[in-house]
Amino acid sequence: MATLDQCRDALDKLAENLAGANGDLRGAAALDRSVSCWITDLDTTFVGRLVDSRIEDVTTLSGPPPERAQIRLAMTGDDLVALVDGELHFARAWGSGRVKLEAGLLDLVRLRKLL
Repeated sequence: MATLDQCRDALDKLAENLAGANGDLRGAAALDRSVSCWITDLDTTFVGRLVDSRIEDVTTLSGPPPERAQIRLAMTGDDLVALVDGELHFARAWGSGRVKLEAGLLDLVRLRKLL
């Protein structure tokens, strides 16, 4: 089982990947949205803001997200680490229910380029 530090490192790596994106990927990540990522097996939520292809102001909260972010993810710590490391394909994980993603329709259309 992934630790809280491993999950935090994975989110930092994801933030670096978004910040370094070019072309269509950078445009897809150029949103201004609140984001939450609930790590279900650790019962911990990371909340922050996706702004201009960067994830900012990330904080850690105990339990599920207390407020409804505009982009909401839920998964195990192992799945988060595997996704960021490229070992788990997002579409398959989402389709099988291993990863949950909730967002507005227009955000989903833009995010599909990233995921």
